Amino acid sequence: MTRKPRIADVAQLAGVSTATVSRTLSRPDRVEEITRARVLRAVAATGYRVNAAARDLRSRRARAITLLAPNLANTFFSRIVAAVQDVAGSAGLVVQISDSQVEAARLSAIGTDGRTDGILLLDGAVDPAIVASWTVPVVMVCEWLEGVDLSSIGTDNAGGIGQAVDHLAGLGHRRIAFLSGPSGNVLSVARAAGYEAAMRRLGLAVAAPDRLPGDFTMRSGAAAAVRWAAVPDRATAVVCASDESAIGFVSECDRKGFACPRDVSVVGFDDIEFGDRFIPPLTTVHQPRDLLGRRAATLLVEALSGGAPLRPGRRMLPSRLVVRGSTAAPS
Repeated sequence: MTRKPRIADVAQLAGVSTATVSRTLSRPDRVEEITRARVLRAVAATGYRVNAAARDLRSRRARAITLLAPNLANTFFSRIVAAVQDVAGSAGLVVQISDSQVEAARLSAIGTDGRTDGILLLDGAVDPAIVASWTVPVVMVCEWLEGVDLSSIGTDNAGGIGQAVDHLAGLGHRRIAFLSGPSGNVLSVARAAGYEAAMRRLGLAVAAPDRLPGDFTMRSGAAAAVRWAAVPDRATAVVCASDESAIGFVSECDRKGFACPRDVSVVGFDDIEFGDRFIPPLTTVHQPRDLLGRRAATLLVEALSGGAPLRPGRRMLPSRLVVRGSTAAPS
């Protein structure tokens, strides 16, 4: 029975050491091109195959990355997760998906227990001290940590909200309310800032009743609709910090006898899957979630494979407004 080829057989045929063979297969960028070609020819000739399990055990690699997001029940994350799994799977990595709210008690261990090679963090509310304690590369997606020097990728939140306000003002609305996200959340802050800046730029006043509290959920959107309906001289349009809160707002308005967009125009943010199938189809700020997931996963995979190192700083993709049936000129 013919024995399986060993790394020593490859080294002998290529005329190099076993260390050079190992380096060629694990870190080819650190081997001269001529030597690398000789080793690869020897690998092909002998039929040698790397024992991935043994290699990972020796290098203490988990061959896995962790995607850590808050409230995975939120449909916003679906396309990001799918894109990350596609990129990671092509690189031979498993994606471990965890809810940062459910896993709050063991967040410190996630980045230090050897069960993951890197983390994609989608939660800007995680304690910066915990993130600083992690011993694996980290890429932040969508959200970010103020004052923490990490590599992150997201979209232009303030600019997207500005487009929504401009659209409503262009339709003739002069009383435009804003339904916010969770207090203190970096996305909430950025989107609220975009609303304030756009209203100032257009010379439009912001009345106290037009600042509607929310938390990105349908429930908070429904509660905001109750508050909006109780105001006699209510706003004719509402910009929402998320699609889910916008859908909750519109559905509660319908229950109270208000029609969208006849009685109120509504704009969401995110462009989730069923936004275009909602009644009416939701005007929203589109986030390229598939591209966000792919870019973030590629950054992490390249860093883990010895390619491009992670560079601290925020990379921003443009947002764009998608106009559908939930907005119209005020009646």
